[in-house]
Amino acid sequence: MVGPLCRLQVAARVLRARGGTGAASGARRASGEAHGTVHYRQFPEQTRSQLIKSEIISSTMWFWILWHFWHSPDDVLGHFPYPDSSKWTNEELGIPPDDE
Repeated sequence: MVGPLCRLQVAARVLRARGGTGAASGARRASGEAHGTVHYRQFPEQTRSQLIKSEIISSTMWFWILWHFWHSPDDVLGHFPYPDSSKWTNEELGIPPDDE
């Protein structure tokens, strides 16, 4: 543990010795359009290849979902037989008795 701590202290001294060129000086190094253009409340423009790739990926996703839903519906609907609701009593359903 002493080794990495000593290296960190040495690195901090070297960065401080540079005199204002480190991250603590607050100087920004980006110039011009280094970070791209900002689209406030607008969609960024897509290239044709991005559009085609997104269509392929989304089509593959929906094919996968619908294929597996069709061929193994028990994964979504469950592996048990559904109860016959006509056999339930009023007491099981929480319906109070008619005492009128």
